[in-house]
Amino acid sequence: MGKPTATQQAMVVFGALAVGWLAIEMAFKPWLDKVRAAMDKSDPARDPDEDDVVKADETAADE
Repeated sequence: MGKPTATQQAMVVFGALAVGWLAIEMAFKPWLDKVRAAMDKSDPARDPDEDDVVKADETAADE
């Protein structure tokens, strides 16, 4: 075999990245499934920080 070309080197790097990505996905699959399910259930229109401000204002008004 001669000197590897840029295309061959790029393919080796791409293959290594793909194998690394798959290894990470398989190693963390249970945790990633829980995180993805939680993200699917979340409401993007609701801001939890605003809820804290509203509760603080209501508490201050009650006192």
